[in-house]
Amino acid sequence: MEASLFRLEGGRVRCLACARKCLIGEGQSGFCGVRSVKGGKLHLDVYGLVEAAHVDPIEKKPLVHFNPGSKVFSISTTGCSWMCMYCQNYEISQRRRVEGVNLSPKEVVELALAYGSDGVTYTYNEPMIFSEFAHDVAQEARKYGLFNTYVSNGYGTIEGVEYLSRFLDAITIDFKGNASPKFLRRYTGASGPEPILETAVELARRGVHVEFTDLVIPELGDELDYARKLVRFIRDSLGDEVPIHFLRFHPDYKMNNLPWTPVETLEAHYKIAKEEGMKYVYIGNVPGHPYESTYCPSCGRVVIGRDGFRLVTWNLDNNKRCRFCGTPIPIKGRLSRHAFEERFEAVYI
Repeated sequence: MEASLFRLEGGRVRCLACARKCLIGEGQSGFCGVRSVKGGKLHLDVYGLVEAAHVDPIEKKPLVHFNPGSKVFSISTTGCSWMCMYCQNYEISQRRRVEGVNLSPKEVVELALAYGSDGVTYTYNEPMIFSEFAHDVAQEARKYGLFNTYVSNGYGTIEGVEYLSRFLDAITIDFKGNASPKFLRRYTGASGPEPILETAVELARRGVHVEFTDLVIPELGDELDYARKLVRFIRDSLGDEVPIHFLRFHPDYKMNNLPWTPVETLEAHYKIAKEEGMKYVYIGNVPGHPYESTYCPSCGRVVIGRDGFRLVTWNLDNNKRCRFCGTPIPIKGRLSRHAFEERFEAVYI
């Protein structure tokens, strides 16, 4: 399938899907391994090749201020724009083989509807590298009232942002190691945080709902000075109501030598974000922690209670205001009819 995100440059092709902007010659592939040049044009080799599919709670993404309680039909291809040494999906993302089950955009949406999904999420590997396929699925999904979300490293381009804004409703942008430039260069292969920050701002400006995660990696990516700098950028660029999730690291792939992130370290990050004035700060991957829930910034009461990825309480009125004091809570969309159901389902394709 011919790709859309590229331009011709000096007899070669410049890919514009991610901030690497690979310059690719005839018969070659970019860093991700799934975008290649044939006949002087860029092709998405994994178009219609779904490597993994699952039904998940939207809180797993995590998106907690967007259509809470939703069931999302989650799909991936192979390949990635990063080379994270701790990736929990490395068998998918770090695979540079073009493979998967053939599914057309229409067939993906038919599956999503069959499982009673509220939306489609493009995840597990980096969705920016298969945006043309996501675009076509999303266009089909919207015919049936399904929303579309990304779980992404955010390592994008302005061309990619303009393309995504045509079909994307929400995105989780997943920083790593407090966006430390040294950490990103060494452990992900990214040049630094600048393209991620620019992508976040531009997507939000175009009306895409944005939430942030920061995977806090002990010993290597947990410096509080960088966390404070990241929080200040988010606050100053996007406001104090943008949700920020500090996620617990667990050992995986090439980083099995590291421990789990101490909960105390995550709580220190939470404290910094609150000190900097952020109203909605969360701790993730620590089931049962009180900071999984949403608190009213005015009265301090729990307005959305969570236990892991499950919703357990809902204290918002029909206008999404705190039932206790009337403060509006910035939730986009509505509470799903599936909110208090079991929302994990295996998908066999």
